[in-house]
Amino acid sequence: MAKSNAARAPHGEPERPVKTAAKPRSAELDRLIHERVRLGIVSALAVNDSLSFNELKALLHTTDGNLSVHARKLEDAAYVACVKSFEGRVPKTEYRLTAQGRRALERYLDHMEALIRATRAR
Repeated sequence: MAKSNAARAPHGEPERPVKTAAKPRSAELDRLIHERVRLGIVSALAVNDSLSFNELKALLHTTDGNLSVHARKLEDAAYVACVKSFEGRVPKTEYRLTAQGRRALERYLDHMEALIRATRAR
């Protein structure tokens, strides 16, 4: 009698495969934008021509250091552009969303909308 390598449930019955929902490929989800503060930055810049560091900080209720780190990551990815200047003796940092950043946000939103549709269809 040949032995079967198939997994057996208790009482010797063959196990049935578990059906799982298809998951979107994680490569489609832009992890850079997915983080809460970075998503807030690109979303705010998508509806404004530009925002200053202080405006973003107040809007997102975050600290200087936290905003600085997240804005730098977006800048390094060329999703946002940063211009530093002075108003009198006071430094001013302005951010704007780049075309590449706008495309990345659109892809991210398309992906999230697809997830919502798939979830609600069940």
